[in-house]
Amino acid sequence: MKLWEKGIPTDKQIEQFTVGNDRELDLVLAKYDALGSIAHAKMLGQIGLLTQEETDSLVLALNEIITDVEKGDFEIEDSFEDVHSKIEYLLTIKLGDAGKKIHTARSRNDQVLVDVNLYLKDVVKDLKTQVKTLFDLLMESAEKHQNVLLPGYTHLQIAMPSSFGMWFSAYAETLIDDITMLNAALKVVDQNPLGSAAGYGSSFPINRSFTTKELGFETLKYNSVAAQMSRGKSEKTVAFAMSSVAATLAKFSMDVCLYMSQNFDFISLPAHLTTGSSIMPHKKNPDVFELIRGKCNKIQSLPYEITLITNNLPSGYHRDLQLLKEGLFPAIQNLQACLDIAIFSIKDIQVKDEILNDPKYNYLFTVDTLNEMVVAGMPFRDAYKAVAEQLEAGTYQSPKETRHTHEGSVNNLCLKEIKGKMNRAY
Repeated sequence: MKLWEKGIPTDKQIEQFTVGNDRELDLVLAKYDALGSIAHAKMLGQIGLLTQEETDSLVLALNEIITDVEKGDFEIEDSFEDVHSKIEYLLTIKLGDAGKKIHTARSRNDQVLVDVNLYLKDVVKDLKTQVKTLFDLLMESAEKHQNVLLPGYTHLQIAMPSSFGMWFSAYAETLIDDITMLNAALKVVDQNPLGSAAGYGSSFPINRSFTTKELGFETLKYNSVAAQMSRGKSEKTVAFAMSSVAATLAKFSMDVCLYMSQNFDFISLPAHLTTGSSIMPHKKNPDVFELIRGKCNKIQSLPYEITLITNNLPSGYHRDLQLLKEGLFPAIQNLQACLDIAIFSIKDIQVKDEILNDPKYNYLFTVDTLNEMVVAGMPFRDAYKAVAEQLEAGTYQSPKETRHTHEGSVNNLCLKEIKGKMNRAY
């Protein structure tokens, strides 16, 4: 049942340790393993290592496996080491010698490289779609609440006037940077490693350009050793892009938790987005955003986990690389879930529109007052001292309104320009 089986039994304890939870994780890759095998079979047929009949029968059988995977009927039993051995077994049972020929001119090493690259391509594209949906939702909220003023803070001290339009669109524009990171990750994984075999190519006259086009990769990873060395680097690049998205979500979630606190009381959440306490009947807790924050902070550790696994490995394949899936695959599912629940929840955030009526926010406008003095002809340092003296004497009168004009300021959010920026990046 192992692709490397030579008739010598493996110690059960060794087998259990080396396989680990690979079978469960490999279920994610089953469709992609079959897709890679379809392209490989067609290429073997093209160069004459398979007959047309063998090629057609393999393609048909592999498409049937994909159907089973999509229906949830595919499993990897304990008698199989991984997804590759299970699929080859199914092909051999059904097609005999044609099934035994599918592994010609490839290794498990380039098989898993192809599987992971194809999977990560789909993951990155899906994450981009989710991020864009979240962006649109934040921009919609920014437009709706662009004139509702909100205190801005530095050092967690009252600073200068902001607005809910500025707050929502700040996170929206930050997501554009995350899209840029995802685009870079997509470039890295959109390269075909198939044909690199165990990392040193093959003496068979294979056609790697054919499989590149067949699998929809943008380009080849030409050098076979470079293809093998991409294992770990591809995962880490995607992990850094995921970490970028996660950082945005975590910071936004922290803001929500802070702003919902009675001490701030800037926003509220409807009952269906909060949880209660087992002993305090008044509690309405933002558990959803706390969990987004926690999960996304955990995701931000992923690039460093991958770095520590791969950091001191020389070129060539090493079994350490199997461990990459253990951190990466669950993190992908968690980030997708966090984006989904954020999209579901953010649209129901309720903003408070009379926050600045509280006298403690009068000082928000000191800089605006100072700047008006400067525009009227007073030197900046003199205006600064004059306002400071008013504050000390308790005579400062807050205008409680803003007249900012520059791009990206509270009264000129440039929402149209931010949308255009996202459209160009996406």
